[in-house]
Amino acid sequence: MSGEANLRPPAPEPRRGAPIKVLVVDDDFMVAKIHSGYVARVPGFTVVGTVHTGRAAVAAVAQHRPDLVLLDIYLPDMSGLDVLGTLRGVSHPADVLVITAARDTATVRAAMRGGAVNYLIKPFTARALTERLERYADMRRQLATIGPEARQDEVDRLFGAGDGPPPLPKGLSATTCALVADALREADTDLSAAEVATITGLSRVSARRYLEHLCAAGQTQLRPKYGTAGRPEHRYRWTG
Repeated sequence: MSGEANLRPPAPEPRRGAPIKVLVVDDDFMVAKIHSGYVARVPGFTVVGTVHTGRAAVAAVAQHRPDLVLLDIYLPDMSGLDVLGTLRGVSHPADVLVITAARDTATVRAAMRGGAVNYLIKPFTARALTERLERYADMRRQLATIGPEARQDEVDRLFGAGDGPPPLPKGLSATTCALVADALREADTDLSAAEVATITGLSRVSARRYLEHLCAAGQTQLRPKYGTAGRPEHRYRWTG
């Protein structure tokens, strides 16, 4: 990930055709359920457990032997960073994708130093998590093809050296994506998918797909706006 990240063996490559096992750790029961649902919809992944405390996370790793842990930082009994440190010392290696509302650079840096393979800031879309899971699966596939000793170009691909933004999902065009990005960039405030649709002439569904892609690429920040009733409205702000 970064030069500061610990170089350690990744979680073992699963048997060909075997799903990647995921443990979800979040103190909020409803959020954990939502994240588990997101994971379950990604081909090649399966949720082997959902827990809500740091101690339960450590125990669940020993019990279920997951390949990947989706780890929150704010847990009731201990920090997710302490969980990350503890997991580095267990006999079964598990990769960690941090999913948290913590956005301070000290926490991000500590997660990187602890060996987290990625860091996703709440709130986020299902597409943002899906793209990170797909990248993780791709990394594991690449590792499985490398011999006992890696070449520098193979290492560069694994660590994403020189990578640009993630490719556009099928059905999206670069021209239209740039149009949506311009709408956000020129706005004085955050915008909803409906507002972006009005500005660009897209349908609301299409506008939302482009916005979700920009979120996954780290170029747009998602902020929920809570009303008096019902689900919160997702609003998007350009971050570049």
